[in-house]
Amino acid sequence: MMRKNLVLLGMMGVGKTTFGKIIAKELELRFFDTDRMIEKKNLMSIKKIFEKKGELFFRKEEEEIALKCLKNDNCVIALGGGGFLNKKIRNLVLLNSVSIWLKLSVAKLDLRLVRNFKRPLLKKKDNLKILQELHNKRAPLYKLANSEIDCDKLNFVKIKKKILNIYEIY
Repeated sequence: MMRKNLVLLGMMGVGKTTFGKIIAKELELRFFDTDRMIEKKNLMSIKKIFEKKGELFFRKEEEEIALKCLKNDNCVIALGGGGFLNKKIRNLVLLNSVSIWLKLSVAKLDLRLVRNFKRPLLKKKDNLKILQELHNKRAPLYKLANSEIDCDKLNFVKIKKKILNIYEIY
């Protein structure tokens, strides 16, 4: 049976990969994590790609890999935090997939990412300010998703259940 893809989008650290893997396994769908695919293709972490090749190179790789993933059916895709800003990616997601914005407050994101030094857009200081700026830039586009889940006051099980319920509606 052909099913639309489920695309999880949102800020870094919100849980797209974690939920994506679990949902894909439960629904017996393939799982794609665009960030991990970029790392595998380039044999280095995203942070190293940013350092050695630059953000522009990364964004080109992201577009190529995301568009390739979106050509599939019956899969769950964890889209990198900035992926939905790309107009080609966004248009294809909105045309052919069920998209869900996993929304988390900047304060909670900051707490989750405080000791995470793998994120290329974050520094060791001013993370809250950087996250707020990224959120302000990205939120208007994330709002275009088919659905959104405010994860601030929900536990893991409730978020998973909401994702499954939204996907089943489509």
